[in-house]
Amino acid sequence: MTESGYTAHMCLIVFDWHPGSEQWLTLSANRDEVFYRPTRPLQPWPQHPGLFAGQDLEKGGTWLGLTDKGRWAALTNVRVPGAGPQDPRSRGELVLNYLTSDLAPEAWAEQLDTAEYAPFNLLTGTSDTLCYTTNYPDKASRILAPGRYGLSNAQLNTPWPKVRLALQQLAAAPAPEALTTLLSHREPFADNELPHTGVSELWERLLSAQFIRAPGYGTRCSTGLSIRGHLARLEEITWNEEGEAAGQALFTIPLTF
Repeated sequence: MTESGYTAHMCLIVFDWHPGSEQWLTLSANRDEVFYRPTRPLQPWPQHPGLFAGQDLEKGGTWLGLTDKGRWAALTNVRVPGAGPQDPRSRGELVLNYLTSDLAPEAWAEQLDTAEYAPFNLLTGTSDTLCYTTNYPDKASRILAPGRYGLSNAQLNTPWPKVRLALQQLAAAPAPEALTTLLSHREPFADNELPHTGVSELWERLLSAQFIRAPGYGTRCSTGLSIRGHLARLEEITWNEEGEAAGQALFTIPLTF
């Protein structure tokens, strides 16, 4: 365990959401986690045909995924040390449960009992609807209008420095193949720009970078997702503790919806 006292699901997501347009989703994300936690890289799941995601091998869930039906979801935690139930369920099961459901995003979120989980942010989408759900400080869920959004370990569009930079990076309209390395700023931001989330000043500084390198903890993978019409391009780069690329996966997925 790191000094920060928590493990985390993907900690930075930026996306352009434009339902009804030819290019209706462009997304870049970094997942940050302790390095000892076993993980399977992005791949098809034999037990769920048509589902593409990495997998947390400790609890069985995932942090970001897509199905060939055009359902997609992504997750971050909310950084509030000590908040949530004493023995929470794995947040990664939220993404998996949504992706394997047939319910519309808003209907699925409505029936969700969020009290069993530590604080989280969750995006659940289809080709025409995107829902944002959080359980901190209370359960709240809403449909997102078209636009550009950034999400880290606070509420949606909280202007942490790495989120503001991510929105600028995405606004530059990167090519689909550049999405996996978009969120690559490795330097911490100035102390006067940092949030105060209850971790130590040292960890607040380390966690402020887009691409995190810290003792035993850091950016484990970067994902790029681009969906144009009925064709998705989903790519992942996995990183080792030295911050070097250790693997890559790329899938072009025809969608039916």
